[in-house]
Amino acid sequence: MHTGEETHQPWLDPAAPVGERVASLLAAMTLEEKTAQLYGVWIGVEPSGADVAPHQHEFADESLDFDELVTAGLGQLTRPFGTAPVDPAEGAKALARMQADIRAAGRHGVPALVHEECLTGFMTWGATVYPTPLAWGATFNPALVAAMAGQIAAGMRRVGVHQGLAPVLDVTRDPRWGRTEETIGEDPYLVATLGTAYVRGLREGGVIPTLKHFAGYAASAAGRNFAPVSIGPRELADVVLPPFEMAIRDGGADSVMHAYTEIDGLPTAADRSLLTELLRDAWGFTGTVVSDYFGVSFLELLHGVAASPSQAAALALAAGVDVELPTVRCYGGPLASAVREGLIGESAVDLAVERVLRQKIELGLLDPDATDLPDGAIDLDPPEARDTAAHLAEESVILLANDGILPLAAPARIAVIGPVADDPAAMLGCYAFPSHVGREHAAQDGGDTGRPYSVDLGVDIPDVLTALRGELPAADIAHAKGTGVDDHDTAGFAEATALAASADVCVAVLGDRSGLFGRGTSGEGCDRADLRLPGAQLELLDALLATGTPVVLVLLTGRPYALGAHASRVAAVVQAFFPGEEGANAVAGVLSGRVNPSGRLPVSVPRGPGGQPSTYLSPMLGRRTDVSAVDPTPLFPFGHGLSYTAFTWEDARASAAETGTDGSVEVSVTVTNTGDRTGAEVVQLYLHDPVAQVTRPVVRLIGHAKAELVPGERRTVTFGVHADLSSFTGRDGRRVVEPGSLELRLGRSAADIASTVAVRLDGDLRVVGHDRHLSSTVTWT
Repeated sequence: MHTGEETHQPWLDPAAPVGERVASLLAAMTLEEKTAQLYGVWIGVEPSGADVAPHQHEFADESLDFDELVTAGLGQLTRPFGTAPVDPAEGAKALARMQADIRAAGRHGVPALVHEECLTGFMTWGATVYPTPLAWGATFNPALVAAMAGQIAAGMRRVGVHQGLAPVLDVTRDPRWGRTEETIGEDPYLVATLGTAYVRGLREGGVIPTLKHFAGYAASAAGRNFAPVSIGPRELADVVLPPFEMAIRDGGADSVMHAYTEIDGLPTAADRSLLTELLRDAWGFTGTVVSDYFGVSFLELLHGVAASPSQAAALALAAGVDVELPTVRCYGGPLASAVREGLIGESAVDLAVERVLRQKIELGLLDPDATDLPDGAIDLDPPEARDTAAHLAEESVILLANDGILPLAAPARIAVIGPVADDPAAMLGCYAFPSHVGREHAAQDGGDTGRPYSVDLGVDIPDVLTALRGELPAADIAHAKGTGVDDHDTAGFAEATALAASADVCVAVLGDRSGLFGRGTSGEGCDRADLRLPGAQLELLDALLATGTPVVLVLLTGRPYALGAHASRVAAVVQAFFPGEEGANAVAGVLSGRVNPSGRLPVSVPRGPGGQPSTYLSPMLGRRTDVSAVDPTPLFPFGHGLSYTAFTWEDARASAAETGTDGSVEVSVTVTNTGDRTGAEVVQLYLHDPVAQVTRPVVRLIGHAKAELVPGERRTVTFGVHADLSSFTGRDGRRVVEPGSLELRLGRSAADIASTVAVRLDGDLRVVGHDRHLSSTVTWT
């Protein structure tokens, strides 16, 4: 037991150097005490009920004796706030008491590190629900994402949470994948810059960010969750890995979570070349690698590369996985047995424990006041957080098409039709607390409210119908669902079309229901066979269009859906990717004109539901050709988005026509708001490499800049572009910068290029590494 006499030992002395504290504590530990630092425990998870983690019901262990377990210590506590609804203040006090008990139970006074999900905000009851990462991508605004992350971190640290399992840095490769809503987009540079901004915000708030899922998870075959990944080393290096590299080097990320998937037959949890040789040896990462939930056990049970928990533990630890989450199965007794049986050396355990202890000490967990009880009520959805959620939501809404009907000119009669128009759940991704956990507890509480939840959501989440009525109080607004999200029920078509026919304008609000493991149309484990809107929603749209009333299509989804010929028949299309608790107000504001839309597509919108996977990052033969009957040209390209004002771009130029393969140039363009209202323009800089030693994408993003301009305002944006940004993985597997001609294209989207500036790189071919320039600089004057 830990006693007051031991407070003089070096690891409990805040004034001692961190390295000395780690070394002295490690030297005092038994093997069992060491392995105890390498796993988490999930209190409150049950074997019955709907899973919130894959195969959760198979691993939940109600017989676990927590009091006995923690006598050896404990590495992590899993989701004390994200497993069931809990009042923040009461939860914080209970957690502080539990931490005090953990410190007292062991010989060394070491508390647990506490982790929670935080992808769309701190995932707990009563906390702000921000837009999904796909909506972050639509903002093209790293500073706003960083501000959001800082607010998330503040709430987490206030209640005693130390690590957040975000951001997701998977690059969208196939939007049929259910977790597309969790990605930032289909371009690695956009994912890298916004993901790194999130990392900085979380770290500045005192919370350890966890990069996931390392690596290749989003490239699973046919967009199926957990399916094998068959990408080549060049796609891995040039598309999948750059966001992680930037977030570690430029963002300072402290933790990485391995992916569930296998790449070319090797599960990432057992891949030393990825988790150690690349991540640590090449990139210099010094933080912890944690398993995705049950990922170590899956080496035995799903991948079949281990015959027992001991073998799985030895494989994962040797590869570089430091901590088993969410609860102990392989890294406790089985890992200790693996050491004693010679499957792995104790030195590998020591190395992982050193990393864990260093993080705990640097976080202050071994300091005397580490488990002080918090005082007073705790508001996890304060006004400043709602303001940021609103700002982020407004900047994320994308106006895809508009024949002039928007903004709505105060029509007298509006028919609001669709299955998600009056549903607050349509604002939420699968990692929002009400979607992820609240639905299960609502079902347990019973009662039929006609909504997905029968318990308090914890925060105020308006729906689009309510928000639009507030936005246009003088309008006569009627509503009908028409159909369900995915039930193929057409019985409500007659009521819906009658309302539409009698209205001046019809607002059709269609989309997804986010959920987990098949309990939704988007979200983890909710993959799609194609990109057709779920259920009978397209048939409903056809019926509404047949009335002759102008139809404004609003999409509340977790992925892009194919609109085909419907896009040319509707009067306008507004896209929002699960925009969070203030999302309905943002959408209604765009419809009314209070908000001038500035969102841009972080993913391409396909024309047809098949032909996947396809993103804009393709070489010439990945585009439309005369030798294939399949045309992958998107309906709306990456980066596309309209505004209610107009902008002109002029005087595009480069500071030099030539530079060395180790040099840089500045590229600038002047943007003027020539419209009659304030609006934000997004300038996108693309690289085109006409001749290279391997095939290259026709264009790829290497810079982006966003600025708000008042009518008549004129500003110049300048990008500083180093030659390293043209680098790619060459024929021999090394990253190179080649001499030759390049085109720097300034565009409103990947397909709408306003100006092209030619630049030539002179000199020798350069081999570059992790110390290369990863991003362009941006200056507005």
